[in-house]
Amino acid sequence: MSRRVALSVVGGVVLLGGAGAFAFAQAAEQAPVLTHSAARYTAPDGDRDGALAFGTEVTASSGVKSVKVLAWPQNSSFAKKGLTAKDMAAVESADCKPSGQDAVRCTYTAKVTSALAASSPRGAWHVAVLATAQDGTTTLDTEAAGFTVR
Repeated sequence: MSRRVALSVVGGVVLLGGAGAFAFAQAAEQAPVLTHSAARYTAPDGDRDGALAFGTEVTASSGVKSVKVLAWPQNSSFAKKGLTAKDMAAVESADCKPSGQDAVRCTYTAKVTSALAASSPRGAWHVAVLATAQDGTTTLDTEAAGFTVR
């Protein structure tokens, strides 16, 4: 084999190997994906408390580390300034259980008392979700689901 052909073959192998390593690294660092997100709000009635129930499925190739959930009214300051991952740092976590390869099913439930309902803004609300994968990548969906407080 001539020297020129040998160098071309070696160069091709190095190029393909580098491209493969890059593709593998990109696949490993993909941000978490949220699917099937839904919220249900039940207002308090008489002596019975109401509830906010939220569920979503999160998939991350490196595994899911945490899922944070925040319900916020559409007419709040978050609508004007935008909700950030930093805003989500101190909010409550969802309860997540495995639901397949690299996927978890997460639920969040909050009790809504009569006093809380009376002091809450009426109208459209959104549920924001911050999902963090084991490799540190994050996904923030500020309007993963919605509900109405009447």
